[in-house]
Amino acid sequence: MPQTLFLKPFISPSSINFSQQNVPVSPLDANLKVHRRVGVICMGMLAPRKFMQKRRKVELFKDAADEAEKKNWRRLMNQIEEVGSAVAVLRSERTRGQPLPKDLVLGTLVRLKQLKKWNVVSEVLEWLRIQSWWDFNEMDFLMLITAYGKQGDFNKAEKVLSFMNKKGYAPSVVSHTALMEAYGRGGQYNNAEAIFRRMQSSGPRPSALTYQIILKLFVEANKFKEAEEVFMTLLDEEKSPLKPDQKMFHMMIYMYKKAGGYEKARKLFALMAERGVQQSTVTYNSLMSFETNYKEVSKIYDQMQRAGLQPDVVSYALLINAYGKARREEEALAVFEEMLDAGVRPTHKAYNILLDAFAISGMVDQARTVFKCMRRDRCSPDICSYTTMLSAYVNASDMEGAEKFFRRLKQDGFVPNVITYGTLIKGYAKVNNLEKMMEIYDKMRVNGIKPNQTIFTTIMDADGKNKDFDSAVVWYKEMESCGFPPDQKAKNILLSLAKTADERNEANELLGNFNHPKNEPGINGLSMSVDEEDDDDVDDDDNDDDDVDVDEDGDDNIYGDGDGDDNEDDAEETIACSGKEDELIFFNGDHQQSQEGLHTLQTVDLMSGETMLMTRVLLFSFSTPIFGSFEILKLARSLQLM
Repeated sequence: MPQTLFLKPFISPSSINFSQQNVPVSPLDANLKVHRRVGVICMGMLAPRKFMQKRRKVELFKDAADEAEKKNWRRLMNQIEEVGSAVAVLRSERTRGQPLPKDLVLGTLVRLKQLKKWNVVSEVLEWLRIQSWWDFNEMDFLMLITAYGKQGDFNKAEKVLSFMNKKGYAPSVVSHTALMEAYGRGGQYNNAEAIFRRMQSSGPRPSALTYQIILKLFVEANKFKEAEEVFMTLLDEEKSPLKPDQKMFHMMIYMYKKAGGYEKARKLFALMAERGVQQSTVTYNSLMSFETNYKEVSKIYDQMQRAGLQPDVVSYALLINAYGKARREEEALAVFEEMLDAGVRPTHKAYNILLDAFAISGMVDQARTVFKCMRRDRCSPDICSYTTMLSAYVNASDMEGAEKFFRRLKQDGFVPNVITYGTLIKGYAKVNNLEKMMEIYDKMRVNGIKPNQTIFTTIMDADGKNKDFDSAVVWYKEMESCGFPPDQKAKNILLSLAKTADERNEANELLGNFNHPKNEPGINGLSMSVDEEDDDDVDDDDNDDDDVDVDEDGDDNIYGDGDGDDNEDDAEETIACSGKEDELIFFNGDHQQSQEGLHTLQTVDLMSGETMLMTRVLLFSFSTPIFGSFEILKLARSLQLM
């Protein structure tokens, strides 16, 4: 049966003449749920597409010998996967001490390399080094260094390179590039740079792959100045040993995105065309990721299509995300449908972004439909999906539904993280149920999960509005004592809660505004009032779904194994439009499992204004039968006045 969706129309309600509309009558019409504007029915939302259906693959073979060889090779790879050791499987393939066929060994290594299972590649090569029947040559050494380089194991990479030098092999750009990458992946960026500088000065001369990797390492280490310097050298046609390629331009555009240099990225985009460097879908995706306004994202998307480029799943996800953030759920859904019609298979992230588009507006029924479609299309919901679905109930102020879904989340085998708990805390704060809010907070602490800055800010705001200013101050100080410097939003909330002159003075002292006029709320003469309906501020600040991760592995086919470029650059240097770690919408902060049982509060002598260690109050991270978390914090504050 087709799914039913209630959506906001594209046109304003006043311009619609429903008497002339041919709307199908359904028993569901009586239960239409309207979201701020007139609701319309969209039948067949996310209807299953044929290309999404599971089909049996048919493999074609040249002849019987080819069929036998490929089936034997597939059996071998399956055994390696099951056993977990390629060496054990290869050893079992030897019969009566006979050497393994060279094609079998090389084919296995090539396939493992394509799968980027570098730990298994190094295991097989180390085993081959001690086999008398295998001629371990220079190419094998180079592949072994590369494998260690990809794993970031610079110690082993160094040893292999040293052994090669003793054997009399000439220094090569491949071995030095691999060692440079090993240092970079191991976090030794200065050592990686030293190898690159040595290659520049005394050889071997860096290749295009070397430049791709060093630019990537500079960007990862936030060495933007060094990256720009190297790239500018490449742009100098008189001095440059080679011309910058598409990957280098992509990495620099990503760098400017990371550094916030949008104008420079725009100029670099134009320079690609001037230099004759082909612009790809990845290039346009990079530009789309800069924009937060849906109109600008849509404009770049249109430019990409006019350039004859086919959008990929990242392109669609970026556009869906932009529409979702702008509360334009109809357009977000339309783009998702367009993606399906184009035969592009959605990823987890794409589904989660669409789910968020409905969750932000509290459109529970529509979000539930997307959630169900994920299972149908074999994109099993993850903890991000469950938390986003939970936020749909919260934003609809349906806390009974949120509690039920929270129980389902745990029943389905997921462990709530700090973002999940933060979503529930936000919901109860929104409906002013402080008792349930603190109950969830205490459960979170009992489960060993530390609160993040957004949770502290949410509780501080709720307590300050529903209790008194002193309650907000207690949570403000607790935020600081837990290692979270209050951000501007927390400061603004504290100032907005200060009603009397004394409270404003205390707020300004906490914020460090000692010279602030005593009778004027705000900073620098500006009012610091906080909107009562500022719930969405949490959503927008803490979800950078349009962040771009450029996977510039630079893993070119340096061994010439004839099996194709395994790079195809991870689906063309995959630009993932995920948010921070869990791409979730509402709350930042890592899920920290290690529980610190005790906190200490440093008290302040309010009479003298000088900080002194009067007492240290031990705060357990769970509620006791006598005192809850808030009561203990309140007790801590009262000790300051003794």
